[in-house]
Amino acid sequence: MFESLSDRLSGVFDKLTKQGALSDDDVKTALREVRVALLEADVSLPVARDFVAAVQAKATGQAVTKSITPGQQVIKIVHDELERVLTGDTDPGALKIDNPPAPILMVGLQGSGKTTTTAKLAKRLKEREGKRVLMASLDTNRPAAMEQLAILGAQIGVDTLPIVKGETPVQIAKRAKTAASLGGYDVYMLDTAGRLHIDAELIAQAAAVRDVANPRETLLVVDGLTGQDAVNVAQEFDAKIGVTGVVLTRMDGDGRGGAALSMRAITGKPIRFVGLGEKMDAIETFEPQRIAGRILGMGDIVALVEKAQATIEAEQAEKMMKRFQQGRFNMNDLKMQLDQMLKMGGMQGMMGMIPGMGKMKGQMDAAGIDDSILRRQIALINSMTKKERANPDLLAASRKKRIAAGAGLEVSELNKLVKQHRQMADMMKKMGKGGMLKNAMKQMMGKGGMPDMNDPEAMQEAAKALQGKMPAGGFGLPGMGGGMKLPANLSGFGKKK
Repeated sequence: MFESLSDRLSGVFDKLTKQGALSDDDVKTALREVRVALLEADVSLPVARDFVAAVQAKATGQAVTKSITPGQQVIKIVHDELERVLTGDTDPGALKIDNPPAPILMVGLQGSGKTTTTAKLAKRLKEREGKRVLMASLDTNRPAAMEQLAILGAQIGVDTLPIVKGETPVQIAKRAKTAASLGGYDVYMLDTAGRLHIDAELIAQAAAVRDVANPRETLLVVDGLTGQDAVNVAQEFDAKIGVTGVVLTRMDGDGRGGAALSMRAITGKPIRFVGLGEKMDAIETFEPQRIAGRILGMGDIVALVEKAQATIEAEQAEKMMKRFQQGRFNMNDLKMQLDQMLKMGGMQGMMGMIPGMGKMKGQMDAAGIDDSILRRQIALINSMTKKERANPDLLAASRKKRIAAGAGLEVSELNKLVKQHRQMADMMKKMGKGGMLKNAMKQMMGKGGMPDMNDPEAMQEAAKALQGKMPAGGFGLPGMGGGMKLPANLSGFGKKK
């Protein structure tokens, strides 16, 4: 997400921070490059022009050029302005789910990912907010659209309205409203039909459903890869139906991300969520402050904590912490951490969220290092016996040959894995003795368990705890791939052939 824009801006700011003092001309030159970077990232010209003008007004003068760290001061101003543009004039807050059953209307063009997004949001509402959700497909045009939503509902454990052939979208909406009321649901989601382009029939159908349902939220689902046209689509839908928020999909692709900046600035509609893949949990709330940090390559440690919370069981983490404090770290523990890294988005996904580590992603690509390394390491551990996993000291030469052959890999790769395990075990012992591990886990998990994900202050505290307890030169916390120094420890391991 926003990788091309982030890379360009990082290059601009690298030049700034290398200079001791900045003149007004230095700032102007840098901001010219920022404008080019924004335009290349598909940000509309008026938005790019206004953005640079606002930054220049704040970045020109004594406050910056006489600052102790002028380059960093400019970066902060750009970050604050990015956050302001992405936030807009009003904070939409959480989804309005009051007076149950609350209807949520999903609209958008065909192929934008409405049906998948409907299921993702339903899963999120069910699991994170404890809501009873009913989904209903109103798409009577696309073949098997209703069946698709029913299949997704079965996968995520969310009820769907039974399919009755021959009904119109308005009739289905009325039936969904009745079923949601009688069934005691908190929310019912209406997945409307789309078209390849906006036409009178599409608008009329969506407007008729809106009038029947009187939705609390009307979410427009837009493909993030469509660039500037996404803004035009949002304006059209808002003018003719009324939109309360936008969901940008396919933001994990190679799109440039500028549509997000243009969308918020031009339409004034808040971006509520971003879709980051096909999996049902691949959706995030759009947090302007955190997104601005990601665009500038500052990472997103809060998102990392959220991912950790979603994949780490508190009870499991406590058990692991006790083992590490006692200096016990075997191959089973290492395998658990490798599995955890894959669940949390792999090495590159995690690197992008750790402040200051975003640039390492390029080095990893150049070195041919990717998530296949983790899978190869897991294969080697799976090839070991239970005794060997519990006690890696048993791994003599003959055993190593058998293990490597069982995984279809070379003994040299197993040796690197054993060395990595030893380094991580040593680090865990040091962290355990100093109390660093215990304090980090206490602050991250809180005395009462995991912090509340809906409480921004609690999440920020957890993020600070995690960030502050990372050991220098390594990254180590229970269940989070601790101690992997990249690319040194993995140099030559599992490189792409």
